[in-house]
Amino acid sequence: MAAHSSTVQQHPSACILCSRNCGITITTENGRFTKIKGDSAHPMTDGYICQKAARLEHYQNHDDRLSQPLKRQPDGSHQPISWDQALSEIATRLLQIRDTHGGDAFAFVGGGGQGNHLGGAYGQQIRQAMKSRYVYSALAQEKTQDFWVNGRLFGDQRCHTTEDVEHADYVLFIGCNPYQAHGIPNARDTLKALKKDPDRTMVVIDPRLSETAKMADIHLPIKPGTDAYLLSAMLAIIVQEGLHDREFLDHHCTGFEAVENELLNIRVQDYVALTDLKLDDVQKVAREFARARRACVRIDLGIQQTLNTTLNAYLEKLLYLLTGNFARPGGNNLHSFLLPILGNSDERAAQRGKTIKRTAHHNMIPIAGLYPPNILPDEIEHDGPDRLRAIWVDSANPLMTYADTPAYERAFSKLDLLVVVDVAYTETAQLADYVLPAASQYEKCEATGFNLEFPSNFFHLRHPIYKPYGESLPEPEIYTRLLEHMKMIPTRFPVLERVAKYEPTQANFQLYLAALMGALKMNKSWLRYAPSILYRTLGRALPEGIAASALLLPLAIDYVNKHEDAVKRADISGGRFSLGANLFRKIIESRSGTIISTHEFKDIWRFIKNKDRRVHLAIEEMLAELRTLGQDTGSKEEDGSFILMAGERRSYNANQIYRDPAWRKVDKDGSLRIHSQDAETLGVITGDRIEVQSKNGSIEVIAEVDDSVRLGMVTLPHGYGMRYQGGERQGPALNLLTSSEHCDPFTKTPYHKYVPVTLKKAVSPPAESCA
Repeated sequence: MAAHSSTVQQHPSACILCSRNCGITITTENGRFTKIKGDSAHPMTDGYICQKAARLEHYQNHDDRLSQPLKRQPDGSHQPISWDQALSEIATRLLQIRDTHGGDAFAFVGGGGQGNHLGGAYGQQIRQAMKSRYVYSALAQEKTQDFWVNGRLFGDQRCHTTEDVEHADYVLFIGCNPYQAHGIPNARDTLKALKKDPDRTMVVIDPRLSETAKMADIHLPIKPGTDAYLLSAMLAIIVQEGLHDREFLDHHCTGFEAVENELLNIRVQDYVALTDLKLDDVQKVAREFARARRACVRIDLGIQQTLNTTLNAYLEKLLYLLTGNFARPGGNNLHSFLLPILGNSDERAAQRGKTIKRTAHHNMIPIAGLYPPNILPDEIEHDGPDRLRAIWVDSANPLMTYADTPAYERAFSKLDLLVVVDVAYTETAQLADYVLPAASQYEKCEATGFNLEFPSNFFHLRHPIYKPYGESLPEPEIYTRLLEHMKMIPTRFPVLERVAKYEPTQANFQLYLAALMGALKMNKSWLRYAPSILYRTLGRALPEGIAASALLLPLAIDYVNKHEDAVKRADISGGRFSLGANLFRKIIESRSGTIISTHEFKDIWRFIKNKDRRVHLAIEEMLAELRTLGQDTGSKEEDGSFILMAGERRSYNANQIYRDPAWRKVDKDGSLRIHSQDAETLGVITGDRIEVQSKNGSIEVIAEVDDSVRLGMVTLPHGYGMRYQGGERQGPALNLLTSSEHCDPFTKTPYHKYVPVTLKKAVSPPAESCA
């Protein structure tokens, strides 16, 4: 590792392990993180952290860190090369592929991992340079069904809801375990407060008796794969008993009659029977939720990566919409964005005579500007001139984190060019033609776009703690240099640089912005590369280490134009030309982050993009699927099989930026949790090896007898299976089991939480001879 000062220092920053990005303070000494604790100055988390954040030294310093660019040799090995050689050769090959095969021969994969979203914004410029529309990301194997339903309900796929758990009297947690997975503000403190208050009710719907379920007032241990039946039954109870909020529906929604007609026809008792739950319990929860003064719903991957995933997304939203628990304290609410991380894909444009470009093999359209990883191997192996030939992977490890590892290995071997930008020498990087080392998230200026709060919204620009390790570079520098090698932008912008030099003494950045607009008007092709132009010019005039934040200036101005009053309520002052600049200055000066806006609940109706500012409840595709559900028989497991919930959150697993297994204090093997009766049937006890077989492959795992899981159900954690330092796999490699074909037919979201498997006790290897 690179040498660092021996001075003990304390730095405000944030955790990068989940979407909450809790504020932390990091004490450093001799290049190491010696102490990590919650940042009491952080406006949102106020000193809260979980135990995982305290282990971030294992991310910052480990033996898989990349220190210089690598080029693949004919024998498959990688050899170090210079940045200039790497970017020059990559630029030449990219342009050859684009000019020979067209822009759609290129796809961008990943981009901006947890808390790494500034880099992602710069990376998208390469897709623009390649004239490509393809972005494949983890969000598109988790959340696109949610984005699609939001688009139909609210008029734009960028309309996203959050839940006000802190102020709700009645909370439904469905398919989520915030005690371990977080996802809500200060999760464990919030759950404890909810549990202790006798006037508030917590309901957890989960097949497993999770850590959150153990704290709940009511736990509904639903049969895996039957969520759509339960949600439909609850909605039917509410409507059939007249518990829906008629006034809210009349004033704020359209299409209720069509929804009502379907719900009135549902046979509640039959649907509940399919879930293995008691009818009385389901009726109690549905009635109490509808009658609660303030109620909200929190969901996550448990219902987003299982059977009927898109229908589940629709039904869970109907729960809070039909009961009027929307756009109110303690309910579910829309929110504003500063850093855009989603697009809006109008999949109904064809109905208006517009052409929609689809993928070559699967004929897929994007959702929120994203394409699902489940189809990517087929699009590469597609037998035609329009197949994908070049893949750029940024802050992602598809071989380990996307379904069907063998399909990815096979497909990536057929590419004309594979480039990986990452902090670590990942399994995907080991297959790449070129590997470009990125600075860690604590060696550069970074931020997250997952500021999903309402009414107060928040933004945290994290300043670098260290210089980049070895020859690694921040992503904005990597992508800007590549654009220069591709001749998309010049290496110097003399006029803009001169103007920017004096901007720190100016109040509103007006002179610089005028010069920038003039330059972009004269060179229209530069507009798509505005982030790098801002980085090269205004970025150099900003305080050391935060040049990448230059792109936040126009975003702050745009945010003020949309939400001026809300920004002023956050104690940011200024007139027409100065408010956006003052917001930008506050962001770059606030080391622990800052509140950027405080909305009023009436603002939510402005966030809705339907022309009538109403929620359009009737989504014909979902109503048709709801009718089809009534003709189905429930879960699909075969006789003698188990249902594997792949990707359980536990105390010591996280996303795969933790490569060194030494970070785990417990569960080092990533054990398979199995009910005691199932274990007895198989003849296994805790510590035995079990072979897990799916239609796609098999792995061996360590058994852990645990009655928190249902009979016939087993769980395995994500974040394992890597080969640290090229060694043996550490724990279960889940995506050797999962199949890209086992997915939602509409969005191609994988059914990771519903994987049929068979189990058998593994045969122990023969003992070595002592002779």
